[in-house]
This record gives sequence, C-alpha cells and structure tokens, in this order.
Amino acid sequence: MELLEQRILEEGHALPGNVLKVDSFLNQQIAPDLSLKMGEDFAAHFAESHIDRVLTIEASGIAIGLTTALKLGVPLVFARKKKSILMTEEIFSTEIYSYTKKEKNMVLVPKKFLPANENVLIIDDFLANGDSALGLARLVKEAGATVAGIGIVIEKSFQQGYQKVLDAGYPLYSLARIKSLDNCKIEFMD
Repeated sequence: MELLEQRILEEGHALPGNVLKVDSFLNQQIAPDLSLKMGEDFAAHFAESHIDRVLTIEASGIAIGLTTALKLGVPLVFARKKKSILMTEEIFSTEIYSYTKKEKNMVLVPKKFLPANENVLIIDDFLANGDSALGLARLVKEAGATVAGIGIVIEKSFQQGYQKVLDAGYPLYSLARIKSLDNCKIEFMD
C-alpha cells in the first residue's frame, strides 16, 4: 500500500535490533484517515472470504481491526492481555510473546465472542516472529472456527514470522512489506 509506505518513510524510524518505530500514526497516536484506508484495503482483499468477524489483540491492532470490521460489516473482537474482574464467563486463552516488549502475555477472549463455525479474519499491526498472529490463530482454532486470513499492517519479511504463517497454511496479506532495516534504513520489498 503506497500510502502506508510513504508514511513509514516520512515518519517511521528504524532502530537498532530490527525495530521500526511508527508511533506517530499507528501505535501511540492514530492517524484516522490512514487507518480508514488500511481497513478499506483489508476489507477489499478479503471480501470474497465470507468473514464473520475480525479478531485482533489489544492495543495497537484495535484501530485497524475496527476500520476493517466496519468496512466488512462484521463485529470486531480483541484479545485482552489482562483479565478484568468483569470477565467472569468462560474464556479462550493462549500465551503470546511480544517481540517489542520482550515479554510473554496470556491473551484472553470470552468464548461468547468467538463462536464456532465462523470465518475469522485476524488483523495485527506487525508481523515479526509471528507469535501474535499464530497465537490468535490458536484461539480461533480452539473455538472451532476457521482462520479465513491474516492481515498485517507492517510485515518484516526478513524475520521468521512471514515463513511461519505461510508454513501454517494461513492466507497472509500485508499492506507494507519491509525487506530490511539494516543500518537503521527502511527498505521495502519490490
């Protein structure tokens, strides 16, 4: 997606350790116009997949998940990283390692929000090692639903997540594919 790539080049910062900082429009501050365009792109790409709901993880995936769900006309569900006292019903849970935070989180979704026999589109902000996307896929599978696709805003194609998702057999669509962050320089796939 050319608009996203341009925004990454203008406002993104490649940091040591293969980290891409895009907090001015995606992770800390949200650019609503760009979020809407990204949701439209995901919805158009997965339009023929008969999506019943969108699943993401808090917090950075929520804005893009919401715009995608809005364009598809389906609900958005997000996995929580902490259990609330209000979460008294049965839940699906799985452990996910965060690449940027260098920590493991148990993520939770109430079973009532992830019904069996549905086609679920997973949306996430980054694909690095694949832990978040594959963790959400585990929740979908545990629910007896189908992962209809995985939509990623920014894919770091040089890390192992891309191959892990493909090896797992999930349809993968990324809006921006980073080839390299070597020497703190952002280089996109052709």
